[in-house]
Amino acid sequence: MPVHPETGQGSAWLRRFGYVLLYVLLSLVAVLQILPLIWLLLFSLKNNQEVFDMAPFALPATPRWENYVKVWTEGNISLYFFNSVWITVVSVVFTVLFASLVTFAITRMRWKGRSLVLGLFMVGLMIPVHSTLIPLFSLFLKLHLTDHPLSVILSYIAFNMPITIMILLGFYYSLPREVEEAAVMDGCSVNRIFFRIVLPMTASVIATTAIINMIYDWNEFIFVNTFISSDAYKTLTVGVQNFIGQYTTDWGAIGATLMISILPILIAFLVLSERIVEGIAAGSVKG
Repeated sequence: MPVHPETGQGSAWLRRFGYVLLYVLLSLVAVLQILPLIWLLLFSLKNNQEVFDMAPFALPATPRWENYVKVWTEGNISLYFFNSVWITVVSVVFTVLFASLVTFAITRMRWKGRSLVLGLFMVGLMIPVHSTLIPLFSLFLKLHLTDHPLSVILSYIAFNMPITIMILLGFYYSLPREVEEAAVMDGCSVNRIFFRIVLPMTASVIATTAIINMIYDWNEFIFVNTFISSDAYKTLTVGVQNFIGQYTTDWGAIGATLMISILPILIAFLVLSERIVEGIAAGSVKG
């Protein structure tokens, strides 16, 4: 059937208008997402008087970059930052590794009870963190792990395993079995199949789970505040309380500390952004 030129032009115009409208909406959403970061940056460059007297997005008369120097040198933030980095890295590595091993065993191997094991891990998603604080504290107290970073790391791994396994499941189900069958024919053991073949094939979804775990571990407050008492093992989320006094609060220093704590997550997200999108897209397709 012949296509009327006017109808074709009208359809193209509507399509173009739809794209423009979509881009405008996405730009507005992006601006709304960036505004809190801009506000926090300006907040960190003010003193207490400017914080309360000036508008939230007003530029300070003299940017106080010394707030960053102060929190890094005098506020012990350098130690808290280092603690946050190594505790987060260790927790993320072991969480992703253990979750990958569990997911591989559930989806690629046949053994009795695998459905039950998967169900037990999924039950973990329904357990509130706050309800476990007293039992965990009692357990770590008996094991002499209170005021020890291992208590925090074990808690992070345990609570992040269920969501990590759930994200990995969809991707593992979509992996072709022919590659593994060929590896078995070549004499590969189960361990070599996992570490040499399956693990590299899941790099994109591993990046997705890693950034999700990283955000949770880096920003976590309750476990560190409950299990850690000495400054030697405190992280940034708890260390920011050093600038909150009984009578005075250094708001500029708090803003600088929060800005420092945000930067690693932003950098990691920018570096892994493409991998994250690939992992989400691949994990959403089964079969």
